[in-house]
Amino acid sequence: MPIIVNLDVMMAKRKISLNELSERVDITPANLSILKTGKAKAIRFTTLEAICEVLDCQPGDILEFK
Repeated sequence: MPIIVNLDVMMAKRKISLNELSERVDITPANLSILKTGKAKAIRFTTLEAICEVLDCQPGDILEFK
């Protein structure tokens, strides 16, 4: 049962680009892209918190367990 990353869905809902989000969260676009495609092995809580703050969402909106 994998963990699904719905970052692209939340970005589309908030109409924010990968580059804009990476600047506001202070993470490289390459690392954010790895997270967005679900290829990341881990995420720091501080990074998740910053993403949620910028996108005005909850961690459960981004990460889903199936």
